[in-house]
Amino acid sequence: MRKLGIAIVGTGMIGAVHRRAALLAGAEVRGVAASSPQRAHDVAQSWNVPRAYRDIEEVVGDPQVQVVHVCTPNHLHRAMAQAALQAGKHVICEKPLATTLEDARALAALAASTGLVATIPFVYRYHPVVREARARIAQGELGPLHLIHGSYLQNWLLDPASNNWRVDPAQGGASRVFADIGSHWCDLVEWVGGERFVDVTAAFATVIAERGTLTGQSFTTPAAGGAMQAVSSEDVAAAMFRTSAGTLASLTVSQVSAGRHNRLWFEIDGAKASVAFNQEDAERLWIGRPDQREEVFVRGPGAGSAEQRRLSVLPAGHAQGYGHCFEAFVADTYRAIEGERPQGLPTFEDGLRSARIVDRVIASARTRAWTPID
Repeated sequence: MRKLGIAIVGTGMIGAVHRRAALLAGAEVRGVAASSPQRAHDVAQSWNVPRAYRDIEEVVGDPQVQVVHVCTPNHLHRAMAQAALQAGKHVICEKPLATTLEDARALAALAASTGLVATIPFVYRYHPVVREARARIAQGELGPLHLIHGSYLQNWLLDPASNNWRVDPAQGGASRVFADIGSHWCDLVEWVGGERFVDVTAAFATVIAERGTLTGQSFTTPAAGGAMQAVSSEDVAAAMFRTSAGTLASLTVSQVSAGRHNRLWFEIDGAKASVAFNQEDAERLWIGRPDQREEVFVRGPGAGSAEQRRLSVLPAGHAQGYGHCFEAFVADTYRAIEGERPQGLPTFEDGLRSARIVDRVIASARTRAWTPID
C-alpha cells in the first residue's frame, strides 16, 4: 500500500485519535488545521508534522494531501467535507455528517458523484464481538427478531459546571445527546440486526437548566468559575422505533447518568436466542437461549466468524477497545482508497441514514407523535 498523505482539520481530543489511527495505518500526516493559525502552529510542532494550514482552502490546495480528516465541531462539517471532495480529496468526516438533513443529503450526493472514498466513524461496528453478533443473526441463529432494546449512557455533563461546544445548538445542532450518541446506537443496531427503523416516537428532556459559561474539552474536569447560562439542548432522550419487519426497539440515551462513562449497550432478542453487547465490557458477547444454556463468546482470533477473527488483533485475554476499533476503521478506509471493499465500512450514505433518523427523532420529540422515518 502506498503511503497516503493526510491532513487533519481539528486538533481536539478526536483529532488526536484520528492522528494515531492514521499513523498506525501507514499514512503520513502532512499538516494540520485548527481553530486558529497559532493553534495549528503549536499542534504541528507538537505532532512533528511539516505544515500548519491557515484554513480549509490551504488544506485542500496541498497536492501532497490525498485524504482530509474532518474533526471539527459539527456545524463546520458540511463546508469542510464539501471543499475536500470538490478538490478531489478522499474524506473521513466525524459524525454527525452535518447538522441538518439537507446538508447531509448534499454531502452524500456529492461523494457519490465524485467516486471518492468518503467515510464516517461509526466505529463501534469494529468491535470484534459486534461482528460476531451480526454474523450469528445473519445466519439465522436467533430466528425471527422479537425485540431490540438498549441504552447509551454517559456522565461527563452531569456537573452543571461542565460545558462544551456540543451543548450549543449553533455549533452542535438541534439535538445534542441523541445526535451525539443515540446516532451511534441506531447505526450499530440497524447494521447488526439487519432491520431498518421505519417509525419512531421520541421524547427529549433538559434536566440541567443552566451550565457554566466556560467551555472545555469533552470528557474533562469541569472548568471552575464563570457565570451560568441557560441550556436549550437535551440531556436525556428516549425513543421507541418500529422496524420494517414490525420489531419494536427501545433506546434510552443520557449524558448525565452518574457512574456511566461510555456505556453503549444493546440486546437483540429472537425466537431462538438473544445476544447482548456492552461497550464497556467489549471482550464478551452474551448469547442466551430458552433452555437456560447461556454462552459467553470471548473475543479472540481463534474462533467465531471470519470478521471477528480478522479484527481480533490480540490474543484472547489481552483486552482490545475503542482505540483498536478506530484504528481498524481508518485502516479499512485507506484500503478502500486502494481499491479494496472492506466489510462494514461506514460511508457518507450511512451518515445520511443517521441524519434522517436524527431529523425524524427531533420531529417526533416536538410533536409527541409516531413519525415515519423513510
